[in-house]
Amino acid sequence: MFPTKGKELIKLWHSRQFEYQWLRILTGNYKNFEETTEDALVFATNQLHVPLTDEARKKLMSSYDGLPVWPDVKAAISKIKAEGYKVVFLSNMTEKMLVNNLKKSGLESVFDGIYSTDSIRTFKPSTSAYQIALERLHLSREEILFVAFAGWDAAGAKWFGFPTFWVNRTDSSLEQLDNAPDGTGRDLQSLLKFLERYSEPLKNTAEQGAAANP
Repeated sequence: MFPTKGKELIKLWHSRQFEYQWLRILTGNYKNFEETTEDALVFATNQLHVPLTDEARKKLMSSYDGLPVWPDVKAAISKIKAEGYKVVFLSNMTEKMLVNNLKKSGLESVFDGIYSTDSIRTFKPSTSAYQIALERLHLSREEILFVAFAGWDAAGAKWFGFPTFWVNRTDSSLEQLDNAPDGTGRDLQSLLKFLERYSEPLKNTAEQGAAANP
């Protein structure tokens, strides 16, 4: 659509997308993920002086209803569930967007829960966003492994108190936010290896808890 400014547009669009979300929760002027994403798109095209037709706007926004799945996802999640873990989404996207994506990727029956921060009108990394997982799963922080794609999300989850694994697919630098994830890797295979090591102390903790609370 924008052959000379496509990469620049994408970069500006995505940065404003998150900036708008965080600015809105800081000031108490909430709009959901879809609305803030569209606002950021309009800003980016205005800033770069490129025309945004209604057709182009709809086509670009529709991409968020059919995001491609990384090739290792289905097999890895199946293996994780076979180990007895529950697997849930905690996302800033709206529930409608999440459901549409899962259906198109054939993953609608894989997840045990789809949690959208839109349900309480906030965005990660707000602490109230991460609190959703505790309330829905009825688990403590220590019993939930938070797996993040974005470095800022890994930092936010770690601040909240979750054991955290960062799937750093883009080889990004560690965020300078005075914390680090408990594990990191380039793909979900590295997550599986981490879970093998992580599950032993978790099982020991559960056994100790059972002994202390017969």
